[in-house]
Amino acid sequence: MNNRRRRELLQWAAAFGAAGASGLIREVLAAGDLPPGLHRLDGTVAINGKPAQAGAKVNLGDRVATGPKSSAVVVLKGDAMLMRADTVIEVRGESGLLTDMLVASGRVLSVFAKKPVNIKAASATIGIRGTGAYIEVDPDSVYFCLCYGEALVDGPKMQTKTVKTTHHEQPLLLTERGGILAAEPGPFRNHTDDELIMLESLVGREPPFMKDGKYPANKY
Repeated sequence: MNNRRRRELLQWAAAFGAAGASGLIREVLAAGDLPPGLHRLDGTVAINGKPAQAGAKVNLGDRVATGPKSSAVVVLKGDAMLMRADTVIEVRGESGLLTDMLVASGRVLSVFAKKPVNIKAASATIGIRGTGAYIEVDPDSVYFCLCYGEALVDGPKMQTKTVKTTHHEQPLLLTERGGILAAEPGPFRNHTDDELIMLESLVGREPPFMKDGKYPANKY
C-alpha cells in the first residue's frame, strides 16, 4: 500500500469513526487488500443458517443473513458488500467469480469488478459490470441507486431500461403493479461516498468519482 493510499485511509477512518467503521479501516491499513470472507461484523450474522464470526469464509453458493441492529462486510474476489440490519443475500458464481447475487431482503451496498453480474431483487433483475450499487428491498418496492457505471434493469413485462451514472444521478423506485414492473425516479438515500470508498479499497480500487473531482466537493 503506497503512502498516498495510507493517508487517504487514515482520513476516511476519522470520517467513519462516528459510524463505528474505523476498525475496518485499521484492518485495511494493516493488511492492504483483504482476502475473501466476512471481514466486518457488528451484531449477529449467519452463513447458511449457522452463526458466524468475523473472519469466517464466504463461499459462492452461500446465504448470508444479518440480524437486527447488525451489519457486515463481505469480500469476495474483486467484489465487496456492506450489508445492513435484517438483510439476506445469496452469492452465486463459477470458477471462483461472482456471477449472480440474490438480495432476498434488507439493504446492501456493493461494488463489483469489471465482469457481468446479475442481481435479483424481488421481481427486478439488474445486470451490471464494474459498478457500485445500493439496493433496498421493501415489501412494496425495490430501491436501486446505480452509484456509478452502467446497468440494465429488467422485470415482468418491462422494457429493459439502461442506466448510466457517474455519481448517483438516477436513483430508481421499482414497483410491480398488475404484473408489470415500473421504474420511477427516486430520491438519494441511506448510503454514502465514504462507504463506497471503503468497499472499493478492500478490493484494491478507488471509485471513479475520486478521479473526476466529484469527491469531496459533492459529497453525499
